Amino acid sequence: MRARTPTPPPPPASVRSPRSVPPWLGHALRTQRGPVPWSAVVRGALAAGPLLLLAVLAGRPTAGVAAALGAMFAGINDRPGSRHASAYRIGVPALAGATGLLIGSYAAGLRGGEGPALLVTLGLTALLAGLGLIGGALSAIGPVASGAGTQLLVAAAAGVGMPLPEPPAQRALLFLAGAGWLLTLRLALPSPGARGLDIERAAVAAVYDAVAALLRAAGGADAVARRVALTAALDQAQDALRGPRPLRPRRSGAERKLHAQYVAALPLAEAATALAWRGAPLPARAADGPTRLAAAVRDARPCGPLPAPARSTAALRALDDALLHAADAFDTGTTAHAPVTVGAGPALRTGFRRAVGPAGREYGVRVALCLGVSTAVAQSLHHPHWYWLPATAVFLVKPDLGPLASRVLCRALGTLLGAGLFAGLAALVPTPYGTVGVVAVAGALIPVGTRHFAAQTAVVTVLVLGLVQVGGEPQAAAGRIGETLLACAIVLIVGHLPLPGQRGHGVRARLAVAARAADDYLGHVLGGSDDRAASWALRRDAYRSLAQVRAAAALSAAELTVLARHTAGTAETAARLELLVDATTATAVHLNDGPRPPAAL
Repeated sequence: MRARTPTPPPPPASVRSPRSVPPWLGHALRTQRGPVPWSAVVRGALAAGPLLLLAVLAGRPTAGVAAALGAMFAGINDRPGSRHASAYRIGVPALAGATGLLIGSYAAGLRGGEGPALLVTLGLTALLAGLGLIGGALSAIGPVASGAGTQLLVAAAAGVGMPLPEPPAQRALLFLAGAGWLLTLRLALPSPGARGLDIERAAVAAVYDAVAALLRAAGGADAVARRVALTAALDQAQDALRGPRPLRPRRSGAERKLHAQYVAALPLAEAATALAWRGAPLPARAADGPTRLAAAVRDARPCGPLPAPARSTAALRALDDALLHAADAFDTGTTAHAPVTVGAGPALRTGFRRAVGPAGREYGVRVALCLGVSTAVAQSLHHPHWYWLPATAVFLVKPDLGPLASRVLCRALGTLLGAGLFAGLAALVPTPYGTVGVVAVAGALIPVGTRHFAAQTAVVTVLVLGLVQVGGEPQAAAGRIGETLLACAIVLIVGHLPLPGQRGHGVRARLAVAARAADDYLGHVLGGSDDRAASWALRRDAYRSLAQVRAAAALSAAELTVLARHTAGTAETAARLELLVDATTATAVHLNDGPRPPAAL
């Protein structure tokens, strides 16, 4: 039977109609939506503000500044998810931030020395540029490493340029204490949807829902989009289940059962992908089984009887067998299939290769240039509190915050709004207790501000200006606006600066990784191996890598033309590779559930 090859989704268009807005501007105008995370708002209100208040009452306001900075950064990383994942997402960047603050605080002693001013300037510039090279390269490893690299560099700049009387080691400990306080609140306070295994259970249920949606879409124009959605659901469930468990190193019975239900979904996803690849519509009842399994996972109850589809083809037989195995997993809490590892994350060797590879080198050089130039310019202005300029440049150069022109625009507008708002509040509220109240309100608004970069910038600007005012620095909102605009200009220039080597390494490196993953999966399937767990792991790696290419290519396509042209065509190539992986999946299902080919051809 000849399969009908589905048409790949079109790549992000680089040609737009005259009436449409530029992609970078459209990205700047886009805002995330969803319910207000009230639990995170409460944590934010109880973090930086109360810590600063305790320090003021104890007569040590500058100590409160260091602790509140740690709490502020932890609040930025306080995203929805399980408590175990939050410990990793908040804790690792906090350790990097404390390290950066320690290094910067020790380096601050150079400014108070008796050496020539030019040598001191060159030394600090070289130090921060070197840290920028390291932090930028580490950011290529993944999202958590990116957050850690950012905190390392921003805290180092603050340590050098923010005059605090505490010794360097004490500053770093106070920073960790502030982050640890918010993490304690995250682990201790009730959080809707995060009780027990609610987050993990919802993620696994979403996988079964996505399988059902793909079966319903088989033979239709929406099949490719539904398969992409299934990949995203599997990625989210995998991340939820493999989160580190420092407070619970051994899985409970409920966790083992949920893990078995996730593993049971993998052959279902494989069979559904093969059926969608055939391009023929399926009976409506084919999706009933996964739908019932999704409800059973969500409600933590037995699945009950499941309708079995017809067994006329290999893919339908595979779907039927997968439903039977899933029903057994739901009833017994174990799975007959070999376990699939979802626990460790990227190995150290993989992370090291990403950091020293083309993408890590390119980003590291850009960060080093931005941080070095902004440091030299800031010191040449002879401003006693010059850390704002290099710290702003670090945030602006991060590609995961959006296209370059978009994030520069949002940063400038957010700083204007935040500085103006703080200037008005500072004239109305008494110091220091009124300013402490402003810091507490700003901390509460951080979880809401993360929906848009400009809003987040405005909230963080108000919070930081409040901290430095309590720490003894005079109100300097106007100066912050000028320094931010200067940082925007520096990052725009460096971001478009042609450097030796090929541009777009970040997207191309992901595409190369995805191509290798697809090739590994194809080789495993055609090699005749009976190790189905390895086959599922390779298929997951291939689809996950291709999803990362999609996201990176879409972001690059929204850049200005001078940057977007370097990655043109990568989205279409990724779509073609996804079709190859779909065909490989269909072949794997046929080989496992259909007649075997002869040993020698």
